[in-house]
Amino acid sequence: MALVFVFLLGIANFAMHKAVLVSGHPLLGRMPWFFHLLSGRFSLAVEFLMLFAAMLMVGQGSAGWAWFYFAYTIANGFSAWLILNHRM
Repeated sequence: MALVFVFLLGIANFAMHKAVLVSGHPLLGRMPWFFHLLSGRFSLAVEFLMLFAAMLMVGQGSAGWAWFYFAYTIANGFSAWLILNHRM
């Protein structure tokens, strides 16, 4: 069940990440050079690796990683909300 939970959180993270990338927010222009590799796809690859690692750890029985990924998703959601609502 925790594995499904982490997977659903991963879908939410990808959706928020993509929304921020296509928002055209001026903050994106200030990001380091490696963020812009492959038109932002590099950052999506990093997002995938984080999801993959969390799912591997949860799949091995380490439920603490599910809580860590949940906290990471909350932080991403707050950041995306700030950026998409131009509060940052």
